[in-house]
Amino acid sequence: MKHVVAIYRAERFSPNSVEKDRAIIEAVGKRLAQKGYEVEYISECELDESHEADIYLSMGRLASTIDFLKHKEDEGAITINTAEGVESCSRSEIDRIMRINGIPAAPMSGTDGYWIKRGDEAAQSKDDVVYARNAAEKEERIKAFRQRGISDIVVTAHLKGDLVKFYGVQGTGFFRMFYPSDDGQYKFEDEKMNGCAYHYAFNSESLHKDAERLSTLTGAEIYGGDCIVGENGTYAIIDFNDWPSFSRCLNDAAYAIVERVMMKINMRTKADNMAYAKETMA
Repeated sequence: MKHVVAIYRAERFSPNSVEKDRAIIEAVGKRLAQKGYEVEYISECELDESHEADIYLSMGRLASTIDFLKHKEDEGAITINTAEGVESCSRSEIDRIMRINGIPAAPMSGTDGYWIKRGDEAAQSKDDVVYARNAAEKEERIKAFRQRGISDIVVTAHLKGDLVKFYGVQGTGFFRMFYPSDDGQYKFEDEKMNGCAYHYAFNSESLHKDAERLSTLTGAEIYGGDCIVGENGTYAIIDFNDWPSFSRCLNDAAYAIVERVMMKINMRTKADNMAYAKETMA
């Protein structure tokens, strides 16, 4: 297993983050190349069956990319993130998974307004995640989504508290948290709604466990997300994504992702050896 294809995300799925997204997958590829792997880079927009590899590192989200990964998985290739992991990270599916598994999520209603988000895909523009001050405005926002042809919509209540971004790599122990108001790095202006962070005390280990559990439930091994921490120390996960840019912790994340790749290679090798042993003993 020496050939790796690293798949760039289509630019429409990287609003204000094209270079950041490219940087993390290239950082992982560089470290794999240092280990002797042959790494090829390709945009998911140009991906086709001619791109053969033992390992696919994919930030892709196009339906064609997901189908491609499923086909390669059936052929025995290792994929990170898997096709299932990407599909499970649609907002509506994440919301469903969190609620049925008891992972803290934003309530459906409240007294401080609402967030209306497209549920079928990750946000591709500022219009895909909008705030409504009240119930009447909420209905107007929902109507606007439907006029754009978006019927899969997630509506949750706005929560007051600290906005915290987190990043993780399943099974490696890597988990980082950051307050956007501390460094001023925002993807969209709406992230400023919660104002400056007060750094309310909360159980960060519990958040890590919930994030890892959500990673396992979805299959998104390389993940990131947002949560709101309230004044009383409770938190709710309001967003969960497959393979973020890790721009705040790129170098450490790249090493952790390589560790995850090695873990999957070792697991595959062990499984293949066990299957071979059973076959020879039969």
